[in-house]
Amino acid sequence: MTTQAPQFPGAPVVRREARDKVTGTARYAADRTPAGCLYAWTVPATVAAGRVTAVRAVDALAVPGVHSVLTHDNAPRLHEPDDPILAVLQDDRVPHHGWPIALVIADSPEAARTGAGELHIEYERDAHDVTLTEDHPGLYTPEEANGGFPAVRNRGDVERALAASPVQTDATYRMDALHNHPMEPHAATAVWEDGHLTVHDSSQGSTKVRESLAQALGLDPDRITVVSEHVGGGFGSKGTTRPQGILAAMAARHTGRPVKLVFPRAQLAEVVGHRAPTIQRVRLGADLDGVLTAVSHEVVTQTSTVKEFVEQAAVPARVMYASPNSRTGHRVVALDVPSPSWMRAPGEASGMYALESAMDELASALGLDPVELRLRNEPATEPDSDRPFSSRGLAACLREGAARFGWHDRDPRPAARQEGRWLMGTGVASATYPVLVSRSTASAHAAPDGSLRIQVNATDIGTGARTVLAQIAGDALGVDPAAVHVDIGSTDLPTAPLAGGSSGTASWGWAVHKAAADLAARLAEHSGPLPADGITATADTEQETGEESPYARHAFGAHFAETAVDAVTGEVRVRRLLGVYAAGRILNARTARSQFTGGMVMGIGMALTEGCGIDPAFGDFTAKDLAAYHVPVCADTADIQAHWIEEDDRHLNPMGSKGIGEIGIVGTAAAIGNAVRHATGARLRELPLTPDTLLPYLL
Repeated sequence: MTTQAPQFPGAPVVRREARDKVTGTARYAADRTPAGCLYAWTVPATVAAGRVTAVRAVDALAVPGVHSVLTHDNAPRLHEPDDPILAVLQDDRVPHHGWPIALVIADSPEAARTGAGELHIEYERDAHDVTLTEDHPGLYTPEEANGGFPAVRNRGDVERALAASPVQTDATYRMDALHNHPMEPHAATAVWEDGHLTVHDSSQGSTKVRESLAQALGLDPDRITVVSEHVGGGFGSKGTTRPQGILAAMAARHTGRPVKLVFPRAQLAEVVGHRAPTIQRVRLGADLDGVLTAVSHEVVTQTSTVKEFVEQAAVPARVMYASPNSRTGHRVVALDVPSPSWMRAPGEASGMYALESAMDELASALGLDPVELRLRNEPATEPDSDRPFSSRGLAACLREGAARFGWHDRDPRPAARQEGRWLMGTGVASATYPVLVSRSTASAHAAPDGSLRIQVNATDIGTGARTVLAQIAGDALGVDPAAVHVDIGSTDLPTAPLAGGSSGTASWGWAVHKAAADLAARLAEHSGPLPADGITATADTEQETGEESPYARHAFGAHFAETAVDAVTGEVRVRRLLGVYAAGRILNARTARSQFTGGMVMGIGMALTEGCGIDPAFGDFTAKDLAAYHVPVCADTADIQAHWIEEDDRHLNPMGSKGIGEIGIVGTAAAIGNAVRHATGARLRELPLTPDTLLPYLL
């Protein structure tokens, strides 16, 4: 076994699957085509509420190549699933537009799609309601918001403090639904063989998919293997089990042959989750020095009639700034809409847009620099829990970001700088994201030939998981990471949690580090040749991750944006975007910068291009593909820089790392919105900031 200087921590190691991806040898769920494979095409409901009264399949079955049609009348029966969105083809109910009501199975995807178009479906329509308003009569206060957070938290007397504050702001911010739209559509290939089910699934966590399939199909989990070897993005939409695996397994069981199902992009918005629209009222009170006396953040959002999901948008306000009086709350209404779910930085992305926009409005009302306002309200402990922070680098991020950006050279007056037809402005916003970690297991093996192998059921959704896990193992073993082979992406490997909540590397890495360190100790004690079957060390972090930390653990960041607004057309361009982050120890500088930059690009889309309403007449999303749902392209992202500060936090995990996948998006939209206000003098409080919304303020 060759020992070299480990490329850890922070070395910009090239991701090890890069060549496989660019040469097309990396295999995704839809790339698996077993012998005799059939193809399935889902048929979505075209009404917003009601029930299916008839599905006439004669013409569909007459299409050459069509094998069969599954509906609620003949589909295999499921046990009650762990997620109600998986109870597909089980009854005639239509809870929302786009709900799967039939599945056409054929010898080719073209035949399946053609057959789906030949189905004749009849409905009994019910009246539907798909419109969110702040005074909807169906609004109620749930017990919890997403993540298990209490829906409402109160400290002090907010109303009295606001009334007594010499400076106050009161504003309402709105966002339409946002969609994940990963490059790889949701897909699954299912094979039954000798009573064992194997599913290649596009998922952020195959362990969870196996659990869901086992419950819904009434199988022992040992009779199911789920493989998610390569995943082309997810952003939360693949974080929980989605219907493609269930449908493919049902179709394979029904036909006795392997079945592949790929959701067409036009169907994704209605079946795989989305960021729920929100209406957020933020009220701030401060003294004349800019010290906050009261913070009130009240969120109105929607869920579906299928299940309750409450975007936790008010929760970040419980973390960010010191204030003796605080109220943060959520109200929700169940509408006839698709079920919302996780989308990159759920809660933080939407909630911090409103809070950081409100902080900018308060700075304007005070005549105070927005960076200085944030610094004056740094809390000594986490405001809502009074726990000490394990580390809190926000002030350092703001100061370093301001220096790098040239913030203090700006003219603070709004609409004061113009270059030809372009109105120029700069804006700042803070960001935060919690440190999350879950139990994981892993194994580390040394073979007689000197090779080293790590096994853990992690999932790489494009973030470079294989690479950084090899670095973690190499550090613990004292070897070059190139000498470590890493197996991930299958439930046949040691159990591990999903890639989500910026928790993947911390969770898997903890178990990998523990197993590798144990293996290193055993190798050090061993003398002579290794036994024929080598030496294996296993690790389980149940005890470590099950202990409640006495510290409040969060990553922080600061975003700075320079925008140019065309005074004639209302077009907004982001000239410069800078993010500075405090996220513990950075494990791989190359992949970390990619993560931060990707989050900021997504924040540009959130601010300027992305948004999708629901047609009140038909109950369907108005933007169903990338021709209508606009994401940023290279021309929208001219100058993006990501930096981080050195942060030594001993209260996290053996690597000293915090999650980085989501914090890049959190403050970006607010920074851009604040820059647009500085450029134009107009404060718009609804995203996205499209030319048609800006033009009335420019004429």
